[in-house]
Amino acid sequence: MAKAVKDQVVVVLGASSGIGRAAALALAREGAAVVCASRGVEALQSLVGQISAAGGRAIAVPTDITDPAALQALVLEAEARFGRVDTWVNGPGVSVYGTIEQIPLEDFRKVVEVNFLGHVAASKAALPALRRAGGGTLIGISSVEGVRSLPLHAPYTASKFALRSFYDALRMELAQGGDPVAVTTILPAGIGTPFWEHSRNYTGSMSKPPPPVYAPERVAATIVHAAAHPRREVAVGGAAVGFILGQRLNPALTDLVLSLVGRSAQTSERPDNGTDILDTPTPGPGQVHGDHVSHLVRRSPFTALAERFVRPGEALLALRARAARRARPAG
Repeated sequence: MAKAVKDQVVVVLGASSGIGRAAALALAREGAAVVCASRGVEALQSLVGQISAAGGRAIAVPTDITDPAALQALVLEAEARFGRVDTWVNGPGVSVYGTIEQIPLEDFRKVVEVNFLGHVAASKAALPALRRAGGGTLIGISSVEGVRSLPLHAPYTASKFALRSFYDALRMELAQGGDPVAVTTILPAGIGTPFWEHSRNYTGSMSKPPPPVYAPERVAATIVHAAAHPRREVAVGGAAVGFILGQRLNPALTDLVLSLVGRSAQTSERPDNGTDILDTPTPGPGQVHGDHVSHLVRRSPFTALAERFVRPGEALLALRARAARRARPAG
């Protein structure tokens, strides 16, 4: 059983805006000491100021997830300031919208470097720290697009397919070795963050999340719960059910539906603002919410059930890990 959140030290990568920022705020409210990391220095400073003003504990460590040396420095700083790392959250993600023919190959490479290889590098840095703490939880933010592809979003959805597979492989290897580290993959549906304004865009129109759009705080609540009660995988938002079931039951029909409605569901009537964070940090002080949605869904009974329900196979895998730990030679 993981520690109570109030007794934890949690590293949150991607904390400058959106889900990562919401998670850092939620974890701090629960009493965790939070190590806030991202490329955006001003955004991190404002976040730590917000947490401190509310009586929480947090530090800012500017970190690029694609830089292994910076990730090692992040671990050292977290352990130097708070003594250990109990939970590690991999949140960074960048995005490009457009057809496959429109999007330059270098943009594909950058998305994969951040969304996939960055999470790999961060996980490799986190695991020794979690072991030194006696065990802990690694939480990776993938996407429902790691289950079902969408048109006009190939670099992102491909990176999320790879990322979900990576966390699955890591989970099995840790269980096989008897490691006291749990791996939870979060699969958000459409979330009302600045992600859409921050995406590089070749369509000419500002991108938008497919409705219904869920509040970032709903994802943050799932992350907080997983820090104390790890689950194999949690989809956030009831809309995720449609994506998952469509892919599992009739992927060809889902292809047809998305070929008909995919553009209108993902692009707005607003022109693209011409800015993105593909190569640069989040600008300004950072924010949790995007500027594009007037109504956010803040409750999801499906997610509340999914984050608490332990599947039989999940329980058996945990038993497998415990058996492997007992079988290891002492010392």
